[in-house]
Order: sequence, then C-alpha cells, then structure tokens
Amino acid sequence: MRDLEKYKGIIPAFYACYDSDGNISAEGVRALTDYYVEKGVKGVYVNGSSGECIYQSVEDKKLVLEQVMAQAKGRLTVIAHVACNNTKDSMELARHAQSLHVDAIAAIPPIYFHLPEYAIAQYWNDISAAAPDTDFVIYNIPQLAGVSLTMSLFERMRENPRVIGVKNSSMPVQDIQMFRQAAGDSYIIFNGPDEQFISGRVIGAEGAIGGTYGAMPELFLKMDEYVKTGELEKARAIQYSVNEIIYKMCSAHGNMYGVIKAILNINEGLDLGGVRKPLPALTEDDMLIAEEAAFMIRSAKETYLR
Repeated sequence: MRDLEKYKGIIPAFYACYDSDGNISAEGVRALTDYYVEKGVKGVYVNGSSGECIYQSVEDKKLVLEQVMAQAKGRLTVIAHVACNNTKDSMELARHAQSLHVDAIAAIPPIYFHLPEYAIAQYWNDISAAAPDTDFVIYNIPQLAGVSLTMSLFERMRENPRVIGVKNSSMPVQDIQMFRQAAGDSYIIFNGPDEQFISGRVIGAEGAIGGTYGAMPELFLKMDEYVKTGELEKARAIQYSVNEIIYKMCSAHGNMYGVIKAILNINEGLDLGGVRKPLPALTEDDMLIAEEAAFMIRSAKETYLR
C-alpha cells in the first residue's frame, strides 16, 4: 500500500548553498535543512530547479543530498531530483539517493533533443529501475524543459508501479485536474507554480512543491491550512500578497534565487552564498529589491499570522 500522506503538504524546493569560493557549502546545506525543520514544512525537494541542478555536477548533487539526509534525520520527507541530461548519470544519482533512503526520486525529461515519447518513458523507467525500492515522481515543467507530459505519456508511465505522481509546474491549472482525474486517488499531484498555489490545491493538488516557499514558508503553510478548512477568502488574500512579493523578487537584474538567498540572510540570518554562473549575480541595486521583498514578507506575516 502506497504511503502518500507523507507527500501531502508544503514541500519547499531546496536552494543551492555555496561558500565564498562558489563551492557547495555543507554548513549552509545543514543550516537550511534545520531551518525547514523548524518552520514545520512537510519536506524538501532537493537538487531541482531551485537547487540550480543544471549547473551542478554529479558529485555536487551527491554532497548536497548526503548533507540534507544526515541533518534531517527522518524529520522531513525528502524527494531527490536526480535527472541529468543523460541516462547514465541520472541512474547513478538514483542509486545514490536510494542508498541514503530518500522517500522519492524525481526527474524532468531529457532536454535539448526533442525525443519521442517512448524514449522519454524509457529514460524515466531506466532511472526508476536504478532505485527499485524508491517512489518515483514525474517532473512536468514544459516551459523550461521544452517537453510536456501528455496524457498518453502519463498513461504509459503509470505502468511503472514505482510512479506515484507528478510534480506539475505547467501553467494551466487544468493540467492538475486532468492528471488527477486520469490517475485517481492512488497517485499524488503536486502544484508547481507558486503564484497559483490555492488554485492548484482547490482543483486537486494534494501536495505542493515550490521555489519561493523557502523565503516565506509560514505564508504557504497558512494558505494550505485555509484551503483545508475551506476558508478560501482568507487563503486568497494571502495568495495576492505572496504574488506581489514574488513579482518584487523577479524584478531584479540578477537571478531570483540570488534575491531569495539575500532575503533569507536578511530575515533569517542564513548565509547561503550567491548563484552559480551563468546565472547572473545580484547588483547593488538588487540588494534594495531584496530589502523591499524581505520587508514585504515580514509585513505579510504580521498581517496574516496573528
């Protein structure tokens, strides 16, 4: 019997943590893991987009996951994104993740070459086969991967008993409904786009994984609480405030994840470094934006978390 309850809730996407030389900071990873435990989130999604996975080596990803698992000590559900742009490295990361006893692995489709659906299915199934005792989550993010999870591909993937659901980061909320209706209650669909968190939850997503959750987990936890209790007007008010914060974070010259790390330094005292090239670093003016966004988060918490 599948244990889907451990996936139902707020699961922040884990940020890449660097030292002053731009290398993975084990200390930063441990501190960020503790931060999430203290905030009371359901789990973490490690080495995904927010973890700058495209710019991490296999060894980088292994180090990050090892530190997360050692620090979490079973207090968080851990989903490890293991996809590389080749099957061999992805399978290696899948085996490594299973050896650490993560709850699930996840993977985007291969990018750059436009592969037929049967080749994408083979890629995912090969990765899953490398971790035969571990749940598998399909990561659908067509706006970045250039490949959409079609209903026919999803049907094919459900032939794999390790597939438990979809992290859906496509923008149409209807996709969540379609995946949920096709798969039924024995699968879980995660809402991806943070700006439509409550929309995804209302239409059928039972879990949520997001890249901005880490900057303001309390606000997403409160929205999730209101959705569960049917207090949608209260949830909508927080969503509107959260979206304004996200728009502010996205207005910088530098990369949004750099802004988020600056916010966490301002509001939480976490030093996670910058972002890895070719992602653009923050400018001096961007620090003003980070200060504004940090203030907006503090104000929203004062308003909605009384």
